[in-house]
Amino acid sequence: MISVLIADDQEMVRVGFRMILEKQQDITVVADVPDGIAAVTAARELKPDVCLLDIRMPGMDGLEVTKKLAGSTKIVIVTTFDLDEYVHTALENGASGFLTKDAGPALLVESVRAAAQGNALISPQVTVRMLEHFSRPSGKPDLGLLTAREQDVVREVARGLTNQEIASTLYLSLSTVKTHLASVQGKLNARNRVEIASWAWRAGLLGG
Repeated sequence: MISVLIADDQEMVRVGFRMILEKQQDITVVADVPDGIAAVTAARELKPDVCLLDIRMPGMDGLEVTKKLAGSTKIVIVTTFDLDEYVHTALENGASGFLTKDAGPALLVESVRAAAQGNALISPQVTVRMLEHFSRPSGKPDLGLLTAREQDVVREVARGLTNQEIASTLYLSLSTVKTHLASVQGKLNARNRVEIASWAWRAGLLGG
């Protein structure tokens, strides 16, 4: 069972997220709180597997909360504001995922599961826009590190697709997609999907 803490200053958002998540048999919401200070206190006491954090909250914003909690729990930032600097700061501070509030229930649930498993999931519209702005080093990464099929999978990751969507797009089984991603992470020494996607952009896999 994945335990989740929700922190958002809007009660309607907290109630909505709780309703969506508690419909899932493998997820339980252990607390929902209205500000960053309460989020840190509750997280340290309840030790949830995943914290869903808004960015703009009273007392302490979600980016600061992320910095304080990232070592002890997985963080998914859920916000109305998908500004690039927030994404970069959230990820630098240790967030495992980044969703906009209009991402939809399915992505919300999947982001919690992905974070709990140690993967990162970012809203597709955020992923593409953010990675276009990643600084590109002078030398491109070596595409020869990956097989052609692995490059196909990585390209779809960089477009923001979930594993299930990649499987459908490339006519692969879900387990095959996961196997390819595990191989890619090892070859690239990437910690998560965000770093895989960054590599894809820098390598020019998406025509950049």
